[in-house]
This record gives sequence, structure tokens and C-alpha cells, in this order.
Amino acid sequence: IPRPYLYAGILIFAMVGIWGVATSWADMAMMFGIGLLGYIMRVYDFPIAPVLIGLILGPMAETQLRRALAVGEGNPLILVSTPTSATLLTLAAAALVLPLLLRRLKRNA
Repeated sequence: IPRPYLYAGILIFAMVGIWGVATSWADMAMMFGIGLLGYIMRVYDFPIAPVLIGLILGPMAETQLRRALAVGEGNPLILVSTPTSATLLTLAAAALVLPLLLRRLKRNA
């Protein structure tokens, strides 16, 4: 099956499915927006694996965050109360910030 026909068929079935479940224009608009975002990600060679991992692990992480805040009675310092958690959060922050800093330093040099 040629790709344009395959993509068109998938699009039609997805739209009919969305409309059949909720009959909501908001859901159709959201589907269009997510599809547009996926197209932009494909055009600019965005890696899809991190997005999928985020979609799968995001709800679990949110549940655990809520549970931790409930145990700590709403105090966000409970997230860094042990040395292990503080170290892991520091490493995660460094992994996010260091590439940006190194790129900026390389550009200025």
C-alpha cells in the first residue's frame, strides 16, 4: 500500500474514532494540534523515543509526586530531604543545564 493512501486511511479511521467516542469538536481540534506537532517533529528530526517515554512515564511520575507531597503534608522540601534524592535531583538539573551552558560557552569562545 502506498504511504499516502496508508496515511489517509489512518487519518480517516482516527477521525471517525474520535468523533464516535465523544462527538466533540474540541477533541477533533486537539487531534489536529497533536498531529501538527507530530508533523513538525518529523520535519525537524525530533527524536520520538523521549516523547514516548515521557508519555508513558509522565502519569506515573505525577502519581508518585502527589503521593510524596501528601506524605510530606504539602511541603516540597520532602523531595530533597534525603541525600540520595537531593543528589539525584541535582544530577538531573545538571543534565538539563550543562549542555546549554557548554553550548553558550563554545559559541562565545
